[in-house]
Amino acid sequence: QVQLVESGGGLVQAGDSLRLSCAASGRTFSTYAEGWFRQAPGKEREFVAAINWSDGSTYYTDSVKGRFTISTDNAKNTVYLQMNSLKPEDTAVYYCAARTDSRPFLIRTQGNYNYWGQGTQVTVSS
Repeated sequence: QVQLVESGGGLVQAGDSLRLSCAASGRTFSTYAEGWFRQAPGKEREFVAAINWSDGSTYYTDSVKGRFTISTDNAKNTVYLQMNSLKPEDTAVYYCAARTDSRPFLIRTQGNYNYWGQGTQVTVSS
């Protein structure tokens, strides 16, 4: 079992920055990837960013490339999402997810993650 707890959300203005954190506990050594997804009101949850623990490669959805950065602190078992130049369309509940299955998978597909956090709200005002 892996437990994930997100933090760092809040209300900011367009152009501001936020850093989300996802603290993992439990069988963290069995984690092969961690990702961030978001769900805006009235929309389906979508992929934002992910990191593959095996080689450190990172992935982003096009709309956040150049603005968001995913990173890790292995000592703290924490994954971060640094969000810069925030836009009103970034408003959503942000979820952290982890995958503990070692088989090859599509990192952008939320169904491939088997542990999820409770989410943290990010609201960007114009």
